Amino acid sequence: MIAVITGDIINSQHADTEVWITRLKNLLENWGSSPLAWEIYRGDEFQFKCSIDEVFWRFLAIKSLIRSQENLDVRIAIGIGEENFSSEKITESNGTAYVHSGRLLNDLKSDGHTVSIKTSNEAVDRDLNILLKWSSKDFDSWTVATAEIIHEMIMNQDLTQEDLARKFAISQSSVSQRLKRANYELIVETNQYFRKKISEL
Repeated sequence: MIAVITGDIINSQHADTEVWITRLKNLLENWGSSPLAWEIYRGDEFQFKCSIDEVFWRFLAIKSLIRSQENLDVRIAIGIGEENFSSEKITESNGTAYVHSGRLLNDLKSDGHTVSIKTSNEAVDRDLNILLKWSSKDFDSWTVATAEIIHEMIMNQDLTQEDLARKFAISQSSVSQRLKRANYELIVETNQYFRKKISEL
C-alpha cells in the first residue's frame, strides 16, 4: 500500500512562478527523483508518492513551504491504496491510490476545502477527514512567519529552539511563541494519530 498526493497551487497566477516552483522542486527532490516519484505538470499541479507512514508529514512540509510565500496556498488530495502499474512517469502509473487521489482533487476544487484523504475504508476516511477539516482551519490561517518555522521543524526535527532562533535571527522566546501559536505539539500528536489510523487499513 502506498500514498499518492495530488495537489494544486491556489493563487498561482498571482505569484512569481519561478520562486515557488523552484522551492517545490527542491523539496520534492528530497523524497525521490522526477518523473518516477514526483512530477509538476499543467503549470501548477503536482503529484508524488510516498509511504503511508510519511504522508501526513509530507503533506505538512508542502503546505508550510507554499504558505511561507505571500498570498499562496495549496490544495492537497491524499489517496491511500495500491499501485498496480508503475510507469517511469508517476503521472502514467496506476492503481487505487492514484485513482483516489486524482478524483479527490476534483472534489476539493468544488467543495472549498484544502486537504482531504481517500482510502478504501469509509470509516477511516470519515475519522481522518473530520480531523483534517479541523486542523486545516489552523493550517489555512498560518502567517508566512509561522509557516516558515513549521517548515523548518518538519524538515529538521532535531532542531532546537536555539537553532531556529539563530536561523531566523529572532529571540528564542519568539520561536517558542510561534510554535505555540501554530499548535506544534498538537501537530505532532495528530501525525501519530494519523499514522495509527492508516496502519489499521
